[in-house]
Amino acid sequence: MTTPNRLAVLSCAALVATTAAGCASVEKVAGGGGNETITMGTTSVTSVLDPAGAYDAGSWLILNNTFQSLLSFPSGATEPQPDAAESCQFTSADALTYTCKLRGGLKFSNGHPLTAQDVKFSIDRVKKIDDPSGPASLLSTIASVETSGDRDITFHLDSPDAVLPAKLASAAGSIVDHQVFPADKLLGNGSLVGSGPYRIDSVEMDGKAPSKVLLSANSGYQGTAKLQNGKFAVRYFDKPEELKSALDSGAVDLTDNSLDPGAAAQIKSDDLAGTGKLRVAEGASGETRYLVFNTKDETGGNQAVRQAAAQLVDRKAISHDVYAGTVQPLYSIVPAGVAGHTTAFFDKYGEPDPAKAKRILTNAHVATPVKLTLTWSRARAGAAELESVKQQLENGGLFQVTVQQEPDWTAFQAGWKNGGYQAYTVGWTPDYSDADDYISPLVVGGGAFHNGWDNPQISGKLVPDSIKLTDRSGGGAYDQIQKILADAVPMVPLFQNKSFYVYQPAITGVDSTVDSSGVFRFWEIGRTAK
Repeated sequence: MTTPNRLAVLSCAALVATTAAGCASVEKVAGGGGNETITMGTTSVTSVLDPAGAYDAGSWLILNNTFQSLLSFPSGATEPQPDAAESCQFTSADALTYTCKLRGGLKFSNGHPLTAQDVKFSIDRVKKIDDPSGPASLLSTIASVETSGDRDITFHLDSPDAVLPAKLASAAGSIVDHQVFPADKLLGNGSLVGSGPYRIDSVEMDGKAPSKVLLSANSGYQGTAKLQNGKFAVRYFDKPEELKSALDSGAVDLTDNSLDPGAAAQIKSDDLAGTGKLRVAEGASGETRYLVFNTKDETGGNQAVRQAAAQLVDRKAISHDVYAGTVQPLYSIVPAGVAGHTTAFFDKYGEPDPAKAKRILTNAHVATPVKLTLTWSRARAGAAELESVKQQLENGGLFQVTVQQEPDWTAFQAGWKNGGYQAYTVGWTPDYSDADDYISPLVVGGGAFHNGWDNPQISGKLVPDSIKLTDRSGGGAYDQIQKILADAVPMVPLFQNKSFYVYQPAITGVDSTVDSSGVFRFWEIGRTAK
């Protein structure tokens, strides 16, 4: 999913029968501030919370805690496990039929029963609405869904899809109440009903975007989560410095990887020295950031221009000088730590080299300096990230870069979808734990970034062939795809984040929810007794 600023890999075990170990209703910690609201701050803003239209980090942060899917990634899991389902499995030798049986007695937070009809309705609805900002592409291999009684669901696929269980475990597989959600349009943010550990009590809006979401324990929840708090709130901030002030004042209890890099580095240093007032939890992350080219634009559509840019970008400088070591250089579309990752861009371009970039442009008869407008909306390092990229591209006089900001995230999304930018920087948070999630959603048919690029070999053969494989250890097709992308350069990988959470000393459980799945589990977070 896109992010203004989320990895282990599925094994073939995801393809065999998966059976729930048990079911527990919601539990709260006795004492210890269990009913005192815990507030999380983030700059991962969003606009839409309806699962059919939500496809960014800010919205999925909420959906992963308020809706159930058939499957989910429990803490520490590297493959999806039953959630609303009692069991799921592929039931045909050609891997074109996937069946699930629901747990009995499931209900939505409004008391309506959750049945197989709701599952079918939810999947059909995402595909029917097909919102340009939504996750419909993740469900593209599902040809039809049929039900039998209240608990049995069968998915018929039009092509084998070994990562379907992981896709269903994402927020794209959120089960909605067919009695509440319209079948052909999105539901307003204030009317959402799910069956997850929390219910949405209220959504405070700032214009078209939520500014605060208030949650409370869903007393009717049937699942494995054991809540360590009774109330949870998420506050959305426009600027990292505003979030830092709220953290310092105690108005916010914890934050995700949203702080200014310099401030984050200082907090970490103080925590390690035992002199800080805040605590830090770190871990691996699959979050990535890219410089994306609009390939329908005359300049962005020139492969030589894109290759020259790839030859000039200095990822080490961005990581060290701009982000104070809180990110690491990324040399492929698929990040390090994900099976199938290669260093395709480093293999092709090596270290930044203006002389090589000049030869690329000269051989393609491209006049210099190349005038390029680079648009951004949000970044943890603010304008410093874009100024660094600008300076790198202008090294040697090969580019003349104009940097512009569109601070409104919704307007920024609309701008790239409409082809309004030549080049732009965007982050990506994985939807499911597999290399495919950096390929299928990003580079097939223009992808989630709507950059207009497609490659028939990738979209017509390599992707369909790769998602058939029950062995998700990478190699083969993924190596080939990454080489093609390094040569074509529809986007330049810049860096991947490290999970970095800051929290007040009284807050507990942050370490247990920081894992490679990218799912932040509100229910793990508690507060020590005063």
